Amino acid sequence: METKKYVKGGEFMVTDLDASEIFIPEEFDEEQKMIAETCRDFLDTEVMPNLDRIDIQEEGFVRSLLDKAGELGLLGISIPEELDGFGQSFVTSMLASEVMGSAYSFAVTYSCHTGIGSMPILYFGNDEQKQKYLPKLASGEWAGAYCLTEPGAGSDANSGKTRATLSEDGKHYILNGQKMWITNTGFADVFTVFAKIDNDRVLSAFIIERDFPGLKFNPEEKKMGIKGSSTRQIFFEDCKVPVENLLWGRGKGFRIALDILHMGRIKLGGNVIGAAKMAIDQSVNYANERKQFGQLISSFGAIKYKLAEQVIRTFTNESAVYRASRNVDEYIEMHADTLSKEEAIVKAFEEYAIEAAILKVYGSEALDYVVDEGVQIHGGMGYSSEMPIERGYRDSRINRIFEGTNEINRLVTIDTLNKRGAKKDYDLYLQGESIINGLESLNGCSCCEEGYYENKKAAVKNFKKVGLMLMKAVSEKFGRQMMNEQEILDNISNIIMKVYVAESALLRVQKKEGMGQDVALYKDMLDVFIYDTAAYVRKEAKDAINSFTEGEQQKLFANGISHFTCVKPVNVKDARRRIADKLIEENKYCF
Repeated sequence: METKKYVKGGEFMVTDLDASEIFIPEEFDEEQKMIAETCRDFLDTEVMPNLDRIDIQEEGFVRSLLDKAGELGLLGISIPEELDGFGQSFVTSMLASEVMGSAYSFAVTYSCHTGIGSMPILYFGNDEQKQKYLPKLASGEWAGAYCLTEPGAGSDANSGKTRATLSEDGKHYILNGQKMWITNTGFADVFTVFAKIDNDRVLSAFIIERDFPGLKFNPEEKKMGIKGSSTRQIFFEDCKVPVENLLWGRGKGFRIALDILHMGRIKLGGNVIGAAKMAIDQSVNYANERKQFGQLISSFGAIKYKLAEQVIRTFTNESAVYRASRNVDEYIEMHADTLSKEEAIVKAFEEYAIEAAILKVYGSEALDYVVDEGVQIHGGMGYSSEMPIERGYRDSRINRIFEGTNEINRLVTIDTLNKRGAKKDYDLYLQGESIINGLESLNGCSCCEEGYYENKKAAVKNFKKVGLMLMKAVSEKFGRQMMNEQEILDNISNIIMKVYVAESALLRVQKKEGMGQDVALYKDMLDVFIYDTAAYVRKEAKDAINSFTEGEQQKLFANGISHFTCVKPVNVKDARRRIADKLIEENKYCF
């Protein structure tokens, strides 16, 4: 595999990077750290002391929090300075998303407003639309929302029934239809709404203000979690929308929706980092206080396992999130001479759609593990609403559903990679074919590479080979019917996701060491993660080949999988205990 500095979206499967070529959180500059600290101070003073007021949706309270966030500049981090924002990099906006992600329900309110509630206008609006709406959204004078989902149109967003027709005088679009699961509906002032004009096959998008005639709202939904997040249905009954509020152009709404979803998926990957770190703090705090059998439960090996695994999944997710986030910034910088910043960032989201889907799935499932085991560490008290881990547990579950379900995102990962391979954006299938052709000549173990990082990189490269081999084999077997084999595609998608996260963590640890930092515990994390990933890849791959091969071919592929997933033995017990002991000593997430 060749080595190059910049990779296209998904090209990590066929390209190796040097550690110096990725961004890691240890490289945040002082301005970024200051913005993060402002976010933390805001949460500590305004949000965390008022979680119950937020959850009961006290009239006007959450809206007042947005006002205060706006006063601090926290709503305009991604909005250009000429529109009264701060024009910060995507990495910086992701750091803010991480910190604000620990704010339970308010994290959803904030993310909706600053992301899907504001960015469609920034990325796709004309100058007049930007000037009219974005300064008010940046200041908090107006709150934003995003209306895509309908009762019969969830994952299949383009099947929505909301319709728009041009008025006889040609001055308004008349909208009729219904939207549901709309965040911030209770107080939003401006909505990005998707509808089909006349008998169009694809959606268009409209900017709708709350006081436009023809808007009606249902009462608040009763939800399992994120109870403080306003969620209502919206009805459009001959809603009059000025023609100048059509966003970007007729029939371009579905493209807007997809691009905003790519952005939302990356942002969600950042949000869950903050939530996970807070849940880890709660877990270790409780483990360091609770005694059973005459000793603190933090001294028990079973609890240390859980604490260490919480840390490992959070650290690896964080590594992947900021690697991808910097790729977005690099893409914008590379196209600064040919595209506007808004055009460049939209194309960057399209370019890294695969990575966005990976971050959404891996991050949401990592957080679910963290909060679930957090409840377990708390024991019976974890099931009590008196403990904050209970709120975190309930609030976490939605992350696997919105911004595209994890099932959809697994398919997005493999389908997008498959299409790029078919278009020969990179030699995906040539490498897959080469690996298959070499299966008969494999012998011995593949885990004997000398040197710590060389050995880990060889392991990750072998995991890539498993994924490439399976993609080629499945493509040849099923051709255009490949997307009907969702179970097999999920197996391959899971492998691809683990490859990206494992490589991200590996390069981060190597770069940290190159910066002169002590990485002993980080190597423990990497040892455990690579070792576990080998078993995971082996299982997913064998499940896949057992579903579409037989006889000698199945045996050949099975031998190849065993060869490529051979890694050096690791004393995972001691490695996890060292990680947990550090966490226990610091009594907070310290990695």
